[in-house]
Amino acid sequence: MENTPQKEISRCGWCGTDPLYQKYHDTEWGKPVKDDRVLFEFLILESAQAGLSWITILRKRPHYKAAFSAFDPLQVAQYNETDLQRLLQDKGIVRNRLKIQSAISNAKIFLEIQKNFGSFRQYLYSFLPGNKPIENRYESLSEVPAQTPLSNQIAKDLKKRGMKFFGPTTCYAFMQAVGMVNDHLVSCIFRKKN
Repeated sequence: MENTPQKEISRCGWCGTDPLYQKYHDTEWGKPVKDDRVLFEFLILESAQAGLSWITILRKRPHYKAAFSAFDPLQVAQYNETDLQRLLQDKGIVRNRLKIQSAISNAKIFLEIQKNFGSFRQYLYSFLPGNKPIENRYESLSEVPAQTPLSNQIAKDLKKRGMKFFGPTTCYAFMQAVGMVNDHLVSCIFRKKN
């Protein structure tokens, strides 16, 4: 019996051949998130990623979940100096003092936004045209921007509220991750599965 080559799955090229990266791309990236706790998780992870590769953070994701109270913003907002020192010793996460401190202060801002808008998701979607995700139609990775006027606007508003490590580029990566924008390439079979 002949070996028939398996048909290659058409994905966005950024996820390469790493199984963890491909699983993330195929099952999570670009899918609209409705759960505020998941939005908080991505807020922490995307902020930690600043200056690093996303695969580095994906590999550390289980450690982040354990270190940051399963991404419960109520608990993280109450972290104190003891918690900060514990996190600085945790080899499973990025041990950058400023990023860790910002995760704690960003949790407080996240809760304040929830209180003022009903949910963090409602706050985010208030920036989107018609409160709906944006469907982009890029044919190649070179067309996909690192930031947009909208990510600039959201990042600026969050900065005004005191959020740190969440500039326009980090904000756009967050928007892609949580499905506020669909940037799966038109050739990607997972584009239609969102």
